[in-house]
Amino acid sequence: MPRAAIDDNKRMSLRVSPEVKSRIARAAALKHADLTNFVTQAALREADAVIAEAERITFSERDWIRVMDLLENPPRPNDRLRAAAKALPKTI
Repeated sequence: MPRAAIDDNKRMSLRVSPEVKSRIARAAALKHADLTNFVTQAALREADAVIAEAERITFSERDWIRVMDLLENPPRPNDRLRAAAKALPKTI
C-alpha cells in the first residue's frame, strides 16, 4: 500500500487563488469554524474515504460464493504448499 512521506513539523502550506480562499473562508464561517479546522476536517473526511475505498475488496456474487466455498471446504495441501510451509521460519 502506498504511503506518503511525513514531515516532522506540524505545518502544511497551500497555495490557492484568492477566490478559492474566499469560498473556503465563507464556508468555514458558516460552520462557525476557523479556516485551519475547517480545511483539516474536510481533508480528513476525504482522506478517510480514499483510504476506505483503497482498502475495501468488492466481490461479485459468483466470486463471493467461490471464496466462501474455499473457506468452508479448503483444498488439500499440494506439494508446493507443503514445501512453502516448510520454508517458513519456525518463529515469528
